[in-house]
Amino acid sequence: MRLPSILKTAKKVPKTHWSADDPMTLTPKSKTVFILIIGLWIFGTGDAIIIASGIGVAPWTVLAQGITNKISMTVGEATFLVSLTVLLLWIPLREKLGIGTILNAILIAVAIDIMAPYLPSPEVYIFQIIQVLIGTIFVGIGSGMYLTSNLGPGPRDGLMTGLQRISNVPIGRVRAIIEITVLILGFYLGGKIGLGTVIFAIFIGPVVAISLRLTGYFGGTENY
Repeated sequence: MRLPSILKTAKKVPKTHWSADDPMTLTPKSKTVFILIIGLWIFGTGDAIIIASGIGVAPWTVLAQGITNKISMTVGEATFLVSLTVLLLWIPLREKLGIGTILNAILIAVAIDIMAPYLPSPEVYIFQIIQVLIGTIFVGIGSGMYLTSNLGPGPRDGLMTGLQRISNVPIGRVRAIIEITVLILGFYLGGKIGLGTVIFAIFIGPVVAISLRLTGYFGGTENY
């Protein structure tokens, strides 16, 4: 059975009516900032949902945990170190920092801390799995919203979009490759993984790509 056109995965980040014309602008439209903030908050909430499931964290957090096993630092400090390293990888990819890049680091962390106390931590395994899937969908929706704002991607998403641009590989596949690579590296360094980690690594690529397709369809200026 063929998927409806609207559900096909996007191969690139679409341009929408709220997308900033210049990702480096310091005076973006109010609706652009609004979509950016909402998207980042949804993304952070998705992360918190996955963490609260109790059956594994996202691959980047596994990597941070692995680094703490090798270097005396907290997971937060390790996450910051990873972000700096990823930003260095932007240089050959010619990615540029924007307001969205900075807000990404701030709002996602704030959303996780604020939302976490209100989220359930189920003890039944099937409900834990469902919670991971819901969290992954949230992360995908948040990604679709803030990436299309075009105010600069977060460090990890900048790596994704930069690699997609120079390779012309579909963006969902690029995201999946990055997440699986980070997961393997984090596990090698001693980070802890679980079923939730595997679910996220497998499904985040297609979910982000479909989210971008839907965002482009409903708010895009291109023919979808």
